[in-house]
Amino acid sequence: MTTSTARVLALLEILQGGGIRTVPDLAARLDVDERTVRRYAGHLLELGVPVDSMRGRYGGYRLAPGYRMPPLMLTDEEALAVLLGLLTGRRAGLVTTYVAASESATAKLLRVLPKALGRRLDALLETADFTTSPRPGVAPETEVLLELAEAARQQRPVVISYTDRKDRRSDRTVLPYGLVAHSGRWYLTGADPSGSEVHTFRLDRITALSVQSGSFTVPADFDPAATVLDSLAHTPWTHDVSLRIRDSAQHLRTHLPAGIATLSAIPPTTAPGEAGPADTAEPRSGGAGDSAAADEDTGWIQVRIRAERLDWIPPVLAALDRPFVIEHPAALRDLVRALARRLDEHAAVDPGAPQDQVTDPQRDTPASEAARDSRG
Repeated sequence: MTTSTARVLALLEILQGGGIRTVPDLAARLDVDERTVRRYAGHLLELGVPVDSMRGRYGGYRLAPGYRMPPLMLTDEEALAVLLGLLTGRRAGLVTTYVAASESATAKLLRVLPKALGRRLDALLETADFTTSPRPGVAPETEVLLELAEAARQQRPVVISYTDRKDRRSDRTVLPYGLVAHSGRWYLTGADPSGSEVHTFRLDRITALSVQSGSFTVPADFDPAATVLDSLAHTPWTHDVSLRIRDSAQHLRTHLPAGIATLSAIPPTTAPGEAGPADTAEPRSGGAGDSAAADEDTGWIQVRIRAERLDWIPPVLAALDRPFVIEHPAALRDLVRALARRLDEHAAVDPGAPQDQVTDPQRDTPASEAARDSRG
């Protein structure tokens, strides 16, 4: 919620207290000038709230006599849907405002609902927990999100002020095709004015925008979500990782989502497994790898990953438990071997040994030093 929107709602709250409120008093309570108070009163009128303007030395504003905000009438299922929407949106990092505003909306919802229903929903808030940690999403301005949504629906060009990942600022004209929420962030997909090239923009990096005249047509087969995922997967990063993994695409996607890796099937005419024992990890008999070998949809798949760090990849490969070949970079091979040695040493520890005698195999080893260096 923008500061101006919050103050318009605060003005409505003050006027609902009854009586005439002078412009100087409202300006002091809202911490704005008198001209801004008049503008906020105009916004309320545009929203259909009957605000009376009282002229004279002691004039000001008041709500029309007899006006009351309509009560919020929701069924139990509707109220639960709204409350869970607030909770999940906040935890997913998609709420386009401060956490305090989300908590305030929840409190207002509970306050206006019937007491019995409000009490039950309040009990849910106190007792419910989540298995996933909240995402620290960076929220864009509410006005940016809503203006872009309206421009995309009306198919109107926009000019945005944008700061890219290298902190370069520019103003550019964009044809907004669609908005996508992914991993705690909002993204805009749009083409350049000629419509020949599609770009992806993070909304929290848009500092200003203006809607332009004119119109455009979105291609009939355009998929905003797929475009964002493909753009993220092809973003240039510090490390360009290339792997061959013998697995099904469905199983790979449970560990390597589309926003992280690109997958492509390798024709069965080649034999990637012949790359040699130094670069290939084979699953042990009786493990998860046997089920993969029996899966008729399993074959060798080319996996491309772009990442700032490599240290998270070896644990993922271990969790996959499938044969793999590391094509590049060579540093990833060192990290995988280091992890294998640590796991082997941990597994060999006598369970009856005192804890202070159990050494940390990650310390003082060349591989661990390489792993630390690779983190940057």
